[in-house]
Amino acid sequence: MASGNIYLDDLRVKPEVIDPPKDEDLVEVSEDVNDPDQQALKPNLTVASSVHELLECPVCLNAMYPPIHQCSNGHTICSACKPKVHNRCPTCRHELGNIRCLALEKVAATLELPCKFHTFGCSGIFPYFNKLKHESQCAFKPYNCPYAGSECSVVGDIPFLVNHLKDDHKVDMHNGSTFNHRYVKSNPHEVENATWMLTVFSCFGQYFCLHFEAFQLGMAPVYVAFLRFMGDDTEAKNYSYSLEVGANGRKMIFQGVPRSIRDSHRKVRDSYDGLIIQRNMALFFSGGDRKELKLRVTGKIWKEQ
Repeated sequence: MASGNIYLDDLRVKPEVIDPPKDEDLVEVSEDVNDPDQQALKPNLTVASSVHELLECPVCLNAMYPPIHQCSNGHTICSACKPKVHNRCPTCRHELGNIRCLALEKVAATLELPCKFHTFGCSGIFPYFNKLKHESQCAFKPYNCPYAGSECSVVGDIPFLVNHLKDDHKVDMHNGSTFNHRYVKSNPHEVENATWMLTVFSCFGQYFCLHFEAFQLGMAPVYVAFLRFMGDDTEAKNYSYSLEVGANGRKMIFQGVPRSIRDSHRKVRDSYDGLIIQRNMALFFSGGDRKELKLRVTGKIWKEQ
């Protein structure tokens, strides 16, 4: 990455390059690329791209936001990574100190950049210091794979993730808004967080993930079942669902709104936002000699009017 001093020297020689091209200039470039006046604008566009590269932290490779720090040789680093390198420049190993790169911060304020999710369909252009906030809320932001227990790092849009769940995780896929699932565990006294199941349902033109998991709540093992919506929270609120488990004249029912897969599986589980079944009650529902878990969970999904 180019040093801060080289950039500042170039800035003194060509101060005009930090001015962002006007909208009308951009139109003229696309309309008449042979015009000598428009040819002169190309260096400005190239410099804007170069400045964007200068704003990339050499450690985390993310865009840098104020305060941007630099060493005595002009090499820059973001404030989040500064303590990670023990106050030593990752480029030249000199001590970083508390030097701010104010010139680069000012230049960043002049930039307008596309959303990083433009490949997923976002066409917005944002001022540099507003871009991060937009991206955290961007409707085109890809979703994390909802498959729990594998720490899967795959991201993508909903159609891509549905195929990913089916092809790579071999998840059961069902059509319809009602379900009747049977969960069997040979030794219910051994409760591990990896003991869970996932099923995907397609209904109302949407996809829903039904989770069932055993986990430790305090000193006692419990079972939890809950539904997640494959989409954003605003859409998830258009739907409701119910879960029911019972036997021997007893019944437990949970009704709620599915959580978006924007919320992680662990977050939903740890908030107990679902059907919670204590082990003793689960064994009672299983019948027999209480040595094997046999739960039948039924449910339905409906769209709110």
